[in-house]
Amino acid sequence: MHPVELSSARLTLRELRPTDVDDLLRVYGDPEAVRHLSFTPRTRQQCAAIVEAAVTDAEREGRGVYMLAVARQEELVGAARLAVDERPHSAQIGFALRPDLWGQGFGSELVQLLLRFGFGELGLKRIWGARSPENQASERVMLRAGMVEEGRIRRHLWTRDAWRDSIVHSILNDEWTPNPVTRKP
Repeated sequence: MHPVELSSARLTLRELRPTDVDDLLRVYGDPEAVRHLSFTPRTRQQCAAIVEAAVTDAEREGRGVYMLAVARQEELVGAARLAVDERPHSAQIGFALRPDLWGQGFGSELVQLLLRFGFGELGLKRIWGARSPENQASERVMLRAGMVEEGRIRRHLWTRDAWRDSIVHSILNDEWTPNPVTRKP
């Protein structure tokens, strides 16, 4: 499916563009924005490589990873990823937003867009996400979206020179109630 472009009241989930590198750096290069993620802040060169890989992947047939821009009024304000699992009925989501947008409901809108894309466009049966146990905002966003906490994966990730557990949340297609999301022409 190409190109991906879904919109909510305030956000658009779209393909990454070569012009998004500096805006992506404002998200992935910000220590606060990536505090609970599985990686440390990215450099501009790393953000450029992410964008380049996403642009290349978007052209592939049978695409399994969707690395997407989260835009607000055409400006990238976050990043989202949907990766189809080895068993293609299921996918993992991940997301990040600029910290100046936290606490305003953008995370909930973003997760609804990802669920709409996965269930509505890709026909998935299960979508799941893993979060840091300390990331209570992500917990609230996923619970609000109807995702169920499945449990803890102990010592799941080696990050920032230590092991970190992950809390897994999931939702099934027949549990999901779509919120109104409009498709851009």
